[in-house]
Amino acid sequence: MVGGMKMEDLKLTVEQKEEVERQFNLLQRGVVEIVPEEEFRKKIARSIVTGKPLKVKLGMDPSAPDVHLGHTVVLHKLRQFQELGHQVQMLIGDFTGRIGDPTGKSETRKQLTDEQVLENAKTYVEQYGKVLDMDKATLYYNSEWLKKLSFEDVINLAGNVTVARMLERDDFEKRYKSGQAISIHEFFYPLMQGYDSVAMETDVEIGGTDQKFNLLMGRQLQEAYGQEKQIVMTLPLIEGLDGERKMSKSLHNYIGIDEAPNEIFGKSMSIPDELMIKYYKLATDLAIEEVEALEAGLKDGTVHPRDAKMNLGAKFVEMYHGQKEAEEAVQYFKTVFQKGALPDDIPEVKWEGEAQIWIVDLLVQLKLQSSKGEARRMIQNGGVKLNEEKVNDVQQQVDVTPGLIIQVGKRKFAKIV
Repeated sequence: MVGGMKMEDLKLTVEQKEEVERQFNLLQRGVVEIVPEEEFRKKIARSIVTGKPLKVKLGMDPSAPDVHLGHTVVLHKLRQFQELGHQVQMLIGDFTGRIGDPTGKSETRKQLTDEQVLENAKTYVEQYGKVLDMDKATLYYNSEWLKKLSFEDVINLAGNVTVARMLERDDFEKRYKSGQAISIHEFFYPLMQGYDSVAMETDVEIGGTDQKFNLLMGRQLQEAYGQEKQIVMTLPLIEGLDGERKMSKSLHNYIGIDEAPNEIFGKSMSIPDELMIKYYKLATDLAIEEVEALEAGLKDGTVHPRDAKMNLGAKFVEMYHGQKEAEEAVQYFKTVFQKGALPDDIPEVKWEGEAQIWIVDLLVQLKLQSSKGEARRMIQNGGVKLNEEKVNDVQQQVDVTPGLIIQVGKRKFAKIV
């Protein structure tokens, strides 16, 4: 029963039944799990009969401002909901962001200031708008209701969940067994996320597989507060450029959607061959039929992996920057990497420092590397060139003269003027 209405009470026409199946089949593509599936079908059916769109929630804990391809997996699913006429609820966790989601963390996270949270939230909204129609999405901040809870309200909220239930989470369980600290306020993160669904009367909440515990908490608390339980939809996590760990900025294995076109394309060419199809399916807007045809071509040898990867990189650039920029990125890659030539548009830097400088300091001051440690490692790995000559000595002193070209890795260049 959904909302006091049984499936048979809906009295669907043949056309409506077909539309239910069409929406269900489309929305389940690429999804790891729907909890529970039959209830989801009934919610879709009721929406079609009543004309009332489903309210579909995505919570964002704005602890890092750069959106990468891993984040877009859920965004593409939300876009499908939008195109079917459903209402997307974009929740900025400006209150929960002060705690930080402990999922997958081995220690207590530092709390964020109000200013940090709001600045990060602004960036999320701007970048999510590259995938979603933000004019058709409703934006919420959970401080609107969480700040208003009295201490009595909080006690009542916490009374709906046991400590044993909280310790079922892998990260909490591991930290508890290893003797690592777990602060009481961290237990409140899933409680608050679940209460968000109560406050927003959410019908469907989506997230990565690592968020399943938090998503299910929404169902538990909605039931406790006498509401209809939301559907939980989990989507797969994308492995990063290392091919092993999930995409993450902190692991330096990510492709940011706000990065420069050449950077996005160049990084795309580093995607492991065996993950290409997964990236196509989860991180692009290509029709599933096109992806399946490409997959078949790779298997029978009619499509070369290099060509498939170049098309993937071009698709990412097109999605986030435009067709013209995608074409230019492809040409840049062919010129610099396939032909071994220097690019024509090397960024010029007016040098106002010392005439002679340590190579490590030079890389950091030019912002070609973020730290001296990174600069040292790049030199030791043979990734630094001066006027196309490899730097082999990490202690080298450099004469900084006009026209000097510094190259770091395959994509970073600077020319002294």
